[in-house]
Amino acid sequence: MDRKQHWENVYAQKQPAEVSWFQPRPEYSLRLIAAAGIDKALPVIDVGGGASHLVDNLLAADYRDVSVLDISATALAHTRERLGDRAAQVTWIEADVTAFEPPKTYALWHDRAVFHFLVDPADRLAYRQRLDRGLRSSGHLIIATFALDGPEKCSNLPVQRYSPETLSAELGGGYTLVETLSEAHVTPAQKAQHFVYCRFVKR
Repeated sequence: MDRKQHWENVYAQKQPAEVSWFQPRPEYSLRLIAAAGIDKALPVIDVGGGASHLVDNLLAADYRDVSVLDISATALAHTRERLGDRAAQVTWIEADVTAFEPPKTYALWHDRAVFHFLVDPADRLAYRQRLDRGLRSSGHLIIATFALDGPEKCSNLPVQRYSPETLSAELGGGYTLVETLSEAHVTPAQKAQHFVYCRFVKR
């Protein structure tokens, strides 16, 4: 089964609030986005944000150029339905991030729990190439992955776990690590999963 079909099946079989990564309010992401302090008229992209509630909160906070990218059309449809008329304020992108061609340069790139699924070095390279093209100079990159003591698998797929240091090394010298947070995310099944959040600035 290919990557897209896997995620279409996940969202066909479960409601967004039933998946292990569900957050009713993405507090850590919002804290780091606020800390970035970008002008709210500048473009922001949420990579893998298909069924996330981050976009709801960004619109409520008056961010005015928000894009949501996800490999799953089903996940994006859930969020468009939830937003109703507000969905027209968002740019929706159905794509695999490793094959994504950014239509603009973003001031902020947010990714909670996509990068850690890229266990193949070729996929990580493809991601970094898209990131390099899609994030403007001095732009902010916020990535959340499973921490070193986080799960080894998610959604029946292997993951690559990171510390702030190993994630920084993976991204290379073009990104300066400026802030980290640790989260013990509690899943809908009441299990704790340890995440690390990192905010970088592109040099």
